[in-house]
Amino acid sequence: MKRKWAVARDPEVVSGALVFAGTRVPAEILVDYLKAGDTLDRFLKGFPTVSREQAEAFLEEALEAVESDFARSA
Repeated sequence: MKRKWAVARDPEVVSGALVFAGTRVPAEILVDYLKAGDTLDRFLKGFPTVSREQAEAFLEEALEAVESDFARSA
């Protein structure tokens, strides 16, 4: 899956929150699950409309964004 298709934002879907593409599941929920110590598998079980590929692509993109921020500030 191309990362640009993992998440989407539309002002008419969940008040413009960043959601997993094709769903109404905010990406922030995955972050909340992980912060609470839950696994990716547990998140995916609770939100079956999100594919593993989407969730992993979102996490990879988040890591790349942080790495890019560090590189710019160095």
